[in-house]
Amino acid sequence: MKYDLLLKAGHVIDPANGLDSKMDVGIRDGKIAAVARDLPSSQAATAIDASGRLVTPGLIDLHTHSYGYFAWTFPDEYAFPAGVTTVVDAGGSGYRNFDDFKRTIIDKANVRLLVLLNIVGGGMLGPVEQDTAEMRPEPCAEVVRANPDVIVGVKAAHYRGRGWDSVDGAVEAGEMSGTVAMIDYSNHPDRTYRELIIEHMRPGDMHTHMYGQQHAQIDEDRKVYDYVWEARKRGVLFDVGHGGGSFWFRVAVPSMEQGHVPDTISTDVHKGSFFIPRATMPITMSKLMNMGMSLKDAVAKSTIAPARNINRPELGTLSVGAEADVAVFELEEGEFGFVDSGRARMAGTKRLLCHMTVRAGEVVWDLDGLSRPAWETQGDYVRLN
Repeated sequence: MKYDLLLKAGHVIDPANGLDSKMDVGIRDGKIAAVARDLPSSQAATAIDASGRLVTPGLIDLHTHSYGYFAWTFPDEYAFPAGVTTVVDAGGSGYRNFDDFKRTIIDKANVRLLVLLNIVGGGMLGPVEQDTAEMRPEPCAEVVRANPDVIVGVKAAHYRGRGWDSVDGAVEAGEMSGTVAMIDYSNHPDRTYRELIIEHMRPGDMHTHMYGQQHAQIDEDRKVYDYVWEARKRGVLFDVGHGGGSFWFRVAVPSMEQGHVPDTISTDVHKGSFFIPRATMPITMSKLMNMGMSLKDAVAKSTIAPARNINRPELGTLSVGAEADVAVFELEEGEFGFVDSGRARMAGTKRLLCHMTVRAGEVVWDLDGLSRPAWETQGDYVRLN
């Protein structure tokens, strides 16, 4: 057989390669073997009818929590039903406990689990996040450099004290290790949002929680402040980071109407954001699409854009030879409702539903059993291979 798995007649959206049409995707030995029209089903060990569905690269969730945080989620259980094949833990571990994170969770996960290392040595373990003595760029950068296969940058988060120790420490560690910094900014009377994005972040650094009501992005008339546009011109990047307390329709809708749109889509998924706000990738993408973002842009900002931000351009693509991380979605049309961090509802007419996820060539999520044979044909089976 030429292909181990063949996804037939789906609508392929692969922004990295400019694909947006009905095509087949052939997979062999865990890699993308072909993306073309009319690949013969007879050449595949398993052929799946994907007609009427969307086929995309596996999604990349740039802001998740899989360690240390009081409300973290198990990465595989969250990711695969959402079409996500790469998750980035955003600051759960620091330079003191990264080895424990790697041994207990990263090495055991089937999803690709990457890391933004916390500038705080103890990571997200409660009070230690407020200890400026733990915010040490040198040991943080040393651990980042020692683990380039897993650690893709540095995270600053949750510091509520005076000064810029957390932000500046993360940026310095990023500079020393040649990686990006993601900033989760907490307000303080001695610090302003303008100073953060204009004076303390480098081009390529990411501000997550961009539609949080706690950040001074829009004025009383809901007009985006001029310094936000200035920061964008400087190359500062803006990430959704939905979370349980960082995404409000009353901020997102007027911001998007004025062109302040995300560079990347992420969820900040944890137990406090998973249930009522439904901060998963398909639902977060659906919210943005119902606010005017195109499907193609939503896929791009969930695949190749985050891959490039963390300097992993080999991810988020269906290029021949790439690892076969693939998601199959249905774009549902009807009357739906979506909830933000303030627990307010927005009506919508479109919603993404993940039918199948393929990780490194293996089907790891199959909502309708499309990849499985009918039971009537299998005799006295116990468990099929």
